[in-house]
Amino acid sequence: MTNESLLLGIDISTTGAKALLINSQGEVIASATTPLTLDRPRPLWSEQHPADWWEGVVSSIRQALAEAGAAGEAVTAVGLTGQMHGLVLLNESGEVLRPAILWNDQRTAVQCDTIRERLGKERLIRITGNDALTGFTAPKILWVQENEPEIYAQTRHILLPKDYIRYKLTGDYAMDRAGGAGTLLFDLAQRTWSPEMLDALEIPAEWLPETFEGTAVTGTITPKAAETTGLAAGTPVVGGGGDQAAQAVGVGAVQPGIVALTLGTSGVVFAATEEPLYESDGRFHAFCHAVPNRWHFMGVMLSAAGSLQWYRDTLAPDTSFTDLTAEAETIPPGSEGLLFLPYLSGERTPHPDPLARAAWVGLTLRHTRAHMTRAVLEGVAFGLKDSFTLLQNAGLETIHQVRISGGGAKSPLWRQILADVLGVELVNVSTTEGAAYGAALLAGVGTAVWPDVDAACAATIRFTQVTGVGDTAVYDQLYSIYQQLYPALQDSFHRLRS
Repeated sequence: MTNESLLLGIDISTTGAKALLINSQGEVIASATTPLTLDRPRPLWSEQHPADWWEGVVSSIRQALAEAGAAGEAVTAVGLTGQMHGLVLLNESGEVLRPAILWNDQRTAVQCDTIRERLGKERLIRITGNDALTGFTAPKILWVQENEPEIYAQTRHILLPKDYIRYKLTGDYAMDRAGGAGTLLFDLAQRTWSPEMLDALEIPAEWLPETFEGTAVTGTITPKAAETTGLAAGTPVVGGGGDQAAQAVGVGAVQPGIVALTLGTSGVVFAATEEPLYESDGRFHAFCHAVPNRWHFMGVMLSAAGSLQWYRDTLAPDTSFTDLTAEAETIPPGSEGLLFLPYLSGERTPHPDPLARAAWVGLTLRHTRAHMTRAVLEGVAFGLKDSFTLLQNAGLETIHQVRISGGGAKSPLWRQILADVLGVELVNVSTTEGAAYGAALLAGVGTAVWPDVDAACAATIRFTQVTGVGDTAVYDQLYSIYQQLYPALQDSFHRLRS
């Protein structure tokens, strides 16, 4: 049985409850994930039962401890991360009142309009850093207020998914500031709840928990939770952060000029800032970072590596991704005038349009499957460049390095295309456990394993691959054409809805 001190990162994602153990050198000792399922009781709805999260967390913690051969006493601190924006409602006794409404639930369009009407869009963005979107927590609260008044009348506590797990572990109602900023109820600059937002939406301030920086200790493991999980009573639990903020800590995107790019099913561009920045139209998310007294900008592309997955599954199901990208490598940059719009699921950044659609533009008899494959890779890169353009226009003028992760980052060709389109060096890093790893690092900083988050990242994260910038001229020309396609096709996309 191991005698070394361990840090535990817990990640409550939409699909699984993960427990990750690392040592004080940042080495992964054990990892376990318990699958979670979604409920979709009506079209556009997305819910989960908080009891399932807790059962999953308990199972994963016990599995990870067993894999590590460690007793609960070996864990010196716990960090939390997980899906943002979800709504958990509790009564006076801390009992769950209804299934949690998740980040990807789309029922609240009317409530988003209500929020804009009450605050004014410009004032809303100036307070919170964001426009009202269906994914955020505030419109979900209004939906319950209007559609389930009997539930709303019993409500006494509002939490996010990971903070429900915090409550089960510690008995305390608390929330990290990165997560709080994602509710649309935060004053972004002040890093706390906004009285103006709460008054406008008629939400009692006493229902909201105290908020903490990501490295602050928010409570300790209770004897009851210790008996259930196998952890030791009294173990500190730190604030942690929302999944994207913790993911950024996990790859070291904690200082201005270093951007995290996640090339998964969706694509996320994440940039740390020293002060709160605002995108005037709310096309970019602006939240508090999990790093104390830092903020971040975030753009989300709905179909990044998901575009390549759809393309392979639909048009070349018997061909491996390796073979497809090998074919594409024989085609020159620019795919000989073929462009792909990657809006297979609508889009969020920079076009918050659920009716946006995908398209190839410029097809000729000369173009082959290899051209189409490369055009998909390049189209996703152009879509991500939209977020980088917004970043720079909003005030983050210098980008020194992009740290890339996610399934799409495994492709050398795609990495090179991205480096050339973005005009910046890409690096892969040694840490591949994502948000849970970042949560464990935050736990270590909160208990003085490292003096601050910068030091924790410097001590544990190493570069494994570097992709330098090649020829950017062709892509610079094509990007200007790409930018014109959505405005030109927007009306057609909307008319095609019917």
